[in-house]
Amino acid sequence: MLPSLCLLLSFAAAPFVTPALASDRLPLTARIDALIEAQPDFAQHDAGPADDAEFCRRVYLDLTGRLPTPSQTRAFLTSKSPGKRAELIDALLASPEHARHLMLHFDVALMERLPDTHVPKAPWQAFLFEAFRANRPWHAIAREILSGDDNDPKALHRVKFFLDRGAEPHRVTRDLSRLFLGTNLQCAQCHDHPLVEDYKQADYYGLFAFVQRTSLIVDNNQKRARLSEKADGEASYQSVFDPKKVTRTTAPRVPGGQPLDDPKADPTNLYVTAPAPGIAAVPRYSRRAQLAAQIARIEYEPFRRNLANRLWALLFGQGLVEPLDMDHSGNPAVLPGLHTAISDELQRNKLDIRATLRQIARSRAYQRSSIPKIARKSGQVPHFAVAPLKPLSPEQMAWSLAEATGLIEEQRLALQDKATEAELYNRLAPQVTGIVRVYANPPGTAASFEARADQALYLANGPTVRAWLAPRPGNLIERLNKLKGDALADELYLSILARLPDADERRELAEVLQRQPNALAELVWGLLASTEFRFNH
Repeated sequence: MLPSLCLLLSFAAAPFVTPALASDRLPLTARIDALIEAQPDFAQHDAGPADDAEFCRRVYLDLTGRLPTPSQTRAFLTSKSPGKRAELIDALLASPEHARHLMLHFDVALMERLPDTHVPKAPWQAFLFEAFRANRPWHAIAREILSGDDNDPKALHRVKFFLDRGAEPHRVTRDLSRLFLGTNLQCAQCHDHPLVEDYKQADYYGLFAFVQRTSLIVDNNQKRARLSEKADGEASYQSVFDPKKVTRTTAPRVPGGQPLDDPKADPTNLYVTAPAPGIAAVPRYSRRAQLAAQIARIEYEPFRRNLANRLWALLFGQGLVEPLDMDHSGNPAVLPGLHTAISDELQRNKLDIRATLRQIARSRAYQRSSIPKIARKSGQVPHFAVAPLKPLSPEQMAWSLAEATGLIEEQRLALQDKATEAELYNRLAPQVTGIVRVYANPPGTAASFEARADQALYLANGPTVRAWLAPRPGNLIERLNKLKGDALADELYLSILARLPDADERRELAEVLQRQPNALAELVWGLLASTEFRFNH
């Protein structure tokens, strides 16, 4: 075991422990490793710890969404601190870059790159950034997102989830179940799910009942789209497979929960603001207003399990349950006890995302090498015996390109004392937007990796990256032009791949530059286009 891991994991059990040792009395980090390493034949396949360079690049990408700078990599590689991995994890989690990364990640996860039709992206992202910077618990963040309260034009983050889906009740119902509960109930709209025993039509319409009275209206008074809600109307449904076509009605309820009783209302006094053309109706009792408190609860297991699965996927590139929105008894987690352990920890720490990520990142599982110990053979390799390769997200790709080419450093030098994280982001975000667009999935679809020809052509011929390769004060090409020999090779590889070159790479680089002294830009582009750059290891 590396010296840096000895102190960090001194509380953990020996590599081979039984699941019984992964009790609630152990820290989550130890339970993660105990459950993973108890798999049959694990020792045979255990890749062992990643080296410092691999770990450093991985943790920067996963916790800040970009590569480390060459100086950050050098500092980590040369540090003699036995606890330097834990120290780096804590420093990154406390940084504004981490809050920014979570902002971008959850923006994509919840809004799935839908057009900002009714609510601008800036106030929505500002809300997410401040929430993650303050380390607000997930249920508190989710309650604001699902509150549906648009009375304050300065707090439109509370209605973006609804308005930019057109407030269409079925679409909202589907996405509530998928994104907040990890259960895709779409196929239960017309009947019980034909393939998933757990997904019932009654569950779908229980969620639907919270939002079916709501619609979108352009309010003449405020000159903007608003949510308008009726004071009455029931969620009724029939199964298309029922020959008798029995109509059923349900009150609002979350899957597995109890129906809510609507309070008795005076039929002559149902509205604060009555329905009228161009006026958003506001009922005295709002079913939609009950939604957030019913879903976003620490004790509500589907809400908690969904977060546990998505946090694991954030760090490992794949969920314990895949697809992320198909958590049900017929599709158990690859390691069910591990999924439960993280969910239980989230209940104990009151849905503290930062604390949970810290414990996962400190595990041997997260810090394992991506290089297999033995050649893959037929048969099942134990889960997480080798660190999975993870394609960079579009945002990670764009910001890492900006870091690797020296664009960010160029801006730091230009801003000098004003080079705060926020100011750098505001200056650079418009420049990386085009790259994000090229690598992103179509709007309204879940994130997935697809290597396409247009991405390769954009990187090779697109004006954005080519412009970043022109020498300017502080950028990579300008720095490389001042160096020779091993110093040049080190700066090149540290800047782009966050590691030092090996002997063969040093020799090849020297040979190329001897033949073509002006080939630096092409060499940089070649490394940027490499598979090693495109994936997190």
